[in-house]
Amino acid sequence: MPGGCSRGPAAGDGRLRLARLALVLLGWVSSSSLPSSASSSTSSAFPVSAASAQPQLSGRCPPACECSEAARTVKCVNRNLTEVPADLPPYVRNLFLTGNQLAVLPAGAFARRPPLAELAALNLSGSHLEEVRAGAFAHLPSLRQLDLSHNPLADLSPFAFSGGNASVAAPSPLVELILNRIVPPAAERQNRSFEGAVAAALRAGHALRGLRRLELVSNRLLYLPRDVLAQLPGLRHLDLRNNSLVSLTYVSFRNLTHLESLHLENNALKVLHNGTLAELQSLPHVRVFLDDNPWVCDCHMADMVAWLKETEVVQGKARLTCAFPEKMRNRVLLELNSSDLDCDPILPPSLQTSYVFLGIVLALIGAIFLLVLYLNRKGIKKWMHNIRDACRDHMEGYHYRYEINADPRLTNLSSNSDV
Repeated sequence: MPGGCSRGPAAGDGRLRLARLALVLLGWVSSSSLPSSASSSTSSAFPVSAASAQPQLSGRCPPACECSEAARTVKCVNRNLTEVPADLPPYVRNLFLTGNQLAVLPAGAFARRPPLAELAALNLSGSHLEEVRAGAFAHLPSLRQLDLSHNPLADLSPFAFSGGNASVAAPSPLVELILNRIVPPAAERQNRSFEGAVAAALRAGHALRGLRRLELVSNRLLYLPRDVLAQLPGLRHLDLRNNSLVSLTYVSFRNLTHLESLHLENNALKVLHNGTLAELQSLPHVRVFLDDNPWVCDCHMADMVAWLKETEVVQGKARLTCAFPEKMRNRVLLELNSSDLDCDPILPPSLQTSYVFLGIVLALIGAIFLLVLYLNRKGIKKWMHNIRDACRDHMEGYHYRYEINADPRLTNLSSNSDV
């Protein structure tokens, strides 16, 4: 019994130690498994929410292009492409297709599935485009900037920037339209006015009412059609530099109430008339740039000089100088008085030289003609005598027939003699 009693407590202590050890091990296992399970549950749930917040970007890069998903940019530059790549990635926001051989941009040229819904800036400059058809930029709901510069656009559809039908065309999202140096060679204009073709594309279907910037630099424009700006009420920046504009008489700026800058440098403007001056003065925010135009400082310039002295619209007006007439060359417009501006019929030296040369040529032609007549005076005199004799014989024959017809007896005598 004592032995059994002595073994009982020792056995109980051993069981107690084993139980405590088991509890410690169980607690350690449970504490280590709980964070791992929590982390696994968290990791299994978080990617779903991340995927929903940032969808996986799909689409491969076309073989002839360079793509950057981070910048959302695709560049297909100087690849001699003849058409727009069909496998453009849908994430593209900035697309460069410069320096290619596209020639024709057909309707729906950028229609894709899935659509290029994020494309905001499209650069097609220098791609030898000759024809842009109706609806060429359809299916681009986010397009804000379009650059067609340095393309000989011989055929620009009136609905190039809208749909194929003006009555159903939705407003274009375009904010900036760059059409610098797009005038085709004269032989490729198909008997169409380039100015008229551009005006038709700008006003068709009221599609560009949201346009804010329009650039038409270096297009050899001779004039602006009357209603070329009529459908652009939101325009803020208009760049017409380096053209051949002689006058602004036909165009109206009255509806461009938001216009902020008007660039007219390097044209062929000679004077701005009262109607144009009043319209420019009525625009509340506009700044006008008129440098490097051949201003003719005669009596027709008086109103413009008076306006320049009063207005703050023209930027750099102190740089404007006269080009004609010769006596006024390089004189600053702001320093002219009304007494300096007259309309003497004094031609520029170039025109004076041309008229003198023309007079000399005509005088030489006249002298040669008189010399030929003098050398052939005898033959001419004989020729005139022959003509006179022929006319006399002809008239005598008519006179004889008239006498016979007038006298019945002579008529009978003539008939008997014939018999």
